Amino acid sequence: MEPVTIKGLTFGAGLPKICVPLTAPTLPKLIAEAENAAAHRGKDADLCEWRVDSYIYRNTAAVREAFWNLRQVLKGMPLLVTLRTKSEGGGADCTGEGYLYRIEELIRLRPDLIDIELLTAGGPATRAVWEAHQAGVKVVLSSHDFNRTPSAAEMMTRIAKMDGLGADLCKIAVMPQCAEDVLTLLGVSVQASAIFRAPLITMSMGRLGAVSRLCGSLSGSAVTFGTLGDASAPGQLPAGLMAEILPLLGNEE
Repeated sequence: MEPVTIKGLTFGAGLPKICVPLTAPTLPKLIAEAENAAAHRGKDADLCEWRVDSYIYRNTAAVREAFWNLRQVLKGMPLLVTLRTKSEGGGADCTGEGYLYRIEELIRLRPDLIDIELLTAGGPATRAVWEAHQAGVKVVLSSHDFNRTPSAAEMMTRIAKMDGLGADLCKIAVMPQCAEDVLTLLGVSVQASAIFRAPLITMSMGRLGAVSRLCGSLSGSAVTFGTLGDASAPGQLPAGLMAEILPLLGNEE
């Protein structure tokens, strides 16, 4: 694994970084969420994820306005921009070229990081990764299964493809049906973090998989998601609680 540093925050070294979601549907509420996150910076929030698919907007100009408001409020706090599709648990109703078009619009905003869904983007993911890197934007290639935990071989194949496409971070999120599924995800994370270049973000969702959000120092997951308000995925824990537990379960060096 090769650590990645963004605005002084290093992913893949030290404790897992805590990312807090910004999911408000309107600009005033979004700004309030960002102000709260900025107030927690360095305590129980290291970076933010703006879930654009949760935001109600009419046009690209409205997205641009919201983004620049977030930049002002967060004051240098790293920002991951995500358009999560319905097929992967989000609210965006788009696939294929429609999805890529919207991702390219978001890349032009030049966020610190952008999430690109591996399976939704398909073959054009190569183009999207290249465009992001040309714009100086780091890429989180991601894959989400909200109904199951794929086999270890399938998850390793996805991570290998993400790494091969030049992802700066590779994200796998799955839904467990039993304790063995959680252990499968953790085993894949340990193995992949020892093999591949890009730092990982891995999690088993829901209450059953909550432990996977706390043991990144052991499993090799560089980022975990915690809440300061509304959760953006099943099983997210309060960021304050995570900030207390993470140092107890990992090595800060």
